[in-house]
Amino acid sequence: MRILVIGAVAAGTSAAAKARRNDEEAEIVIYEKDTHISYSGCGMPYYIGGEIENGEELTPRNPEFFRNKYNVNIRTEHEVLKLDKEKKELTVKNLVTGEVFTDSYDRLILATGARSVVPPIKGADNEHVFTLRNINDMYKIKRYINNRSPKKAVIVGTGFIGLEMAENLKGLGIEVTMVELLPQVSPGLDPDMAILVEEHLEKKGVRVITGTSAREISERNVFLSDEKRLDADLVILATGVKPNVKLAEEAGILLGETGAIRVNTFMETSQEGIYAAGDCIEQYHVVTGKPVYRPLGSTANKTGRIAGNNITGGSLEFRGVLGTGIYKVFDLTVAQTGLTEREALKEGYEISVSHNIKPDRPAYMGGKEMTIKSVADRKDGRLLGVQIVGPEGVDKRIDVFVSLITFGAKVQDLVHLDLAYAPPFSTTKDPVMYTGMIQENAIFGNRPLMNSDKLDELMASGKKVRIIDTRVEKQFGASHVDHAENLPHGVIREKMKDLPKDTIIITYCNKGTTGNAVQNILLNRGLKEVYNLSGGHKTYTRYRLLKKRSEKK
Repeated sequence: MRILVIGAVAAGTSAAAKARRNDEEAEIVIYEKDTHISYSGCGMPYYIGGEIENGEELTPRNPEFFRNKYNVNIRTEHEVLKLDKEKKELTVKNLVTGEVFTDSYDRLILATGARSVVPPIKGADNEHVFTLRNINDMYKIKRYINNRSPKKAVIVGTGFIGLEMAENLKGLGIEVTMVELLPQVSPGLDPDMAILVEEHLEKKGVRVITGTSAREISERNVFLSDEKRLDADLVILATGVKPNVKLAEEAGILLGETGAIRVNTFMETSQEGIYAAGDCIEQYHVVTGKPVYRPLGSTANKTGRIAGNNITGGSLEFRGVLGTGIYKVFDLTVAQTGLTEREALKEGYEISVSHNIKPDRPAYMGGKEMTIKSVADRKDGRLLGVQIVGPEGVDKRIDVFVSLITFGAKVQDLVHLDLAYAPPFSTTKDPVMYTGMIQENAIFGNRPLMNSDKLDELMASGKKVRIIDTRVEKQFGASHVDHAENLPHGVIREKMKDLPKDTIIITYCNKGTTGNAVQNILLNRGLKEVYNLSGGHKTYTRYRLLKKRSEKK
């Protein structure tokens, strides 16, 4: 059997390696139009920033490695121009010699990856404007920085690559401005979590401009759609990627709803004998079961392995994605998995949302505060999605949540987890467990939460509402929720006789814990409708900032 693979980065090489493990006799050839293969693309910003000294560490495997270890022939600088699925032939061009030839296959794997999106900006082709998608892009940016010593950079887009580049360029002493079309940074997050990232960027000296786009790039400036002009002698376009599907589409292979190649759970395309894997394919979401496009190196390796197994007679199945992602912004870690609040609402779920602000380990062991936002199905408590922002311990918790959501856990299951505990690593009640406690109380324990936006709606409804600030007088005097009255936790029992039982009560503190304690007192003393403000005053303050910004625009 002759197996051809198009693409030699994560999915293509994983597919070829697995196919070889299953079939020692098959002839396996990979065509790759680039010069580098099987590289660690996620490490590229850190080479540019100097944290990784040798770029070759990101490209540890070359064609010779695959030839010697797997008996796989990888032909770099060979571009596949056409796929004839009837004849089972590829038309290939040798980019070095210019020779064009055909090659035939019995089985074919499409691992054509994705390409950077370049917006229609005048001047986007200038020599100081770059995208970062492959190793050659990385070296071009590094050479430009070394040779030209740019002083000011503009990054257009605030996704993973944009944020990681901001940190690394800033580390080189370059002044950085980030421009984002949406009203928030990090588009995959909910706004109330994204603002934590934005605040951290600004704290680190990165200027952030949201709600506008770049319309023109000159030699020294970037002109924005709102008429602002930014100085820039280096521009990074980090505005996302699109799947490379031209070959498949021209060959009549079906694409999915997202514009990527449609595959079934075995990685089979609409054409018998042709499989696809990696960043060129459409996935499906574990929670909703619906098509999504989430290009990640981890998923590419996984789907490549499945394709390589099944093309040689196996029957592995893909189980979907949660859209899990994690990245570092200076000394802050940002992670998410599953559905965001806005995605869950769009899908029609009746949801409970909590903001859990807790240290990753005890303060006496240097614990630092993380914010965990969870989204759960109010009907049965099923955990739908989680976002976490914090300096330390985020990776550990997000992976626990990934496992829970994957296997359909409910919020009431979280408190029963036998998680590892010792003071250097966690609090006795881990933040994961606290999230479960908060959500279980809210959904099943008559301890409902009130989100900041819902509070505004309630106040505008004309209903009888009293907002109780449970903090000490000094904290209340410094800043408080609009229309709140100060009844500290220590005096609430003697003051609660003045609270009419037909009034809706909202309690809050700094982060949520004391607000919940007072909520419990009021409910246990017979008040009927008492809510605790999710995330407390900290989360409310950020919500008000976002609202004011939105009103200005």
